[in-house]
Amino acid sequence: MTNKPLHIIGGGLAGSEAAWQAAQAGVPVILHEMRPVRGTDAHKTDGLAELVCSNSFRSDDAQANAVGLLHAEMRLTNSLIMACADAHQVPAGGALAVDRDGFSAAVTAKLEAHPLITIQREEVTGLPPEDWEQAIISTGPLTAPSLAEAIAQRTGADALAFFDAIAPIVHFDTIDMNTCWFQSRYDKVGPGGTGKDYINCPMDKAQYEAFVQALLDGGKAEFKEWEGTPYFDGCLPIEIMAERGVETLRHGPMKPMGLTNPHNPTVKAYAVVQLRQDNALGTLYNMVGFQTKLKYAEQVRIFRMIPGLENADFARLGGLHRNTYINSPTLLDSTLQLKGRAGLRFAGQITGCEGYVESAAVGLLTGRFAAAELQGQMVSTPPVTTAFGALLNHITGGHIVSDDEPGKRSFQPMNINFGLFPPVEAPKIEGKRLRGKDKTVAKRHAITARALADCRTWLGLSEQAEAAA
Repeated sequence: MTNKPLHIIGGGLAGSEAAWQAAQAGVPVILHEMRPVRGTDAHKTDGLAELVCSNSFRSDDAQANAVGLLHAEMRLTNSLIMACADAHQVPAGGALAVDRDGFSAAVTAKLEAHPLITIQREEVTGLPPEDWEQAIISTGPLTAPSLAEAIAQRTGADALAFFDAIAPIVHFDTIDMNTCWFQSRYDKVGPGGTGKDYINCPMDKAQYEAFVQALLDGGKAEFKEWEGTPYFDGCLPIEIMAERGVETLRHGPMKPMGLTNPHNPTVKAYAVVQLRQDNALGTLYNMVGFQTKLKYAEQVRIFRMIPGLENADFARLGGLHRNTYINSPTLLDSTLQLKGRAGLRFAGQITGCEGYVESAAVGLLTGRFAAAELQGQMVSTPPVTTAFGALLNHITGGHIVSDDEPGKRSFQPMNINFGLFPPVEAPKIEGKRLRGKDKTVAKRHAITARALADCRTWLGLSEQAEAAA
């Protein structure tokens, strides 16, 4: 055990997980969180690991989905974020979704109770002082301007911004269930779910086309001059998707595939809006994929055009907020340490990863790396064949810089996906040649099996020891 503390700036998903991992390794931690001393445009509470966008950690399928694999690897490390997510899950088909308030409260309570963690509610306005031997900046998408400016001055690189999106939330008892119905796409059952975990609102062709036109015509909130509009493709506003063509939404968040309306089973919906449970009580549902920059009054008017939501009462309306991140491939080494400043690491979305789970995973890694250094141990990075390693490699060295647009930074935030993993051959089956979808599924299973085996080896775990734990 070391007496030298690890300082962590930012108590979001990444900072909370980093603090937990380091403290569990025997390292004292001082976690600096500016809320409630200074608030943000998106946070509503002073709880640690508050979820400000969706309440979903996405797919929990560790065999055929990259984020599900990341879930599994994090569970192998006794992740605080995953433990609290599992304890506060709500039904969401094949996804792991959580009661956001219960989840944040659980993370906060665990960190407050840990004997090696001190939480200081204060804003850190500049880079960590040199006498902080090990420090992690995990201030996330809403880094305070003063700290962002200090980072830019130190790195010589301008911070870039894109917009994280917030989808509207509807009170369940204002949804017309004589029009809508419960069903997960293809009746898929996930953790804590039944196969009937989404509320589906059907549209015919005329309703859909009128809805798309309303999105195009609706008044939008203006961006500030300094913000620009560098959207992340994985989280586009609904109206921006509509601008890409009248059929775009039908092949995105409003796709009707895998759903049958029990109120009218012989008629196939032209498009479907899905809502997912947002709290444990089941009183709130969020509109899946409906992040938006529409003005609030326009949101109410346009979203009430959706069949079943004509009388919807919105607990929260949608919005977009700025997300600042650094040019990690050029600024960070393979252990997420700032080149030229030993002991200073970055974690979470500020590194250019995208998503709750990815943010927490990068925090997890920095916490382990910093703890190892404070204890005089060798820092061991995860193999690139693991989800941890694939994500780390993309952030710190796996990105290819484009020469097509000189002067334009091409590094962009990214979710974990199978394209970040080294390729693997699909296993051969005696007397059968795999093709198409079967081959894709077999390859994914091979990638995930290899990843979990390599992750256990990296962590020094045996299956017997894991089972005993």
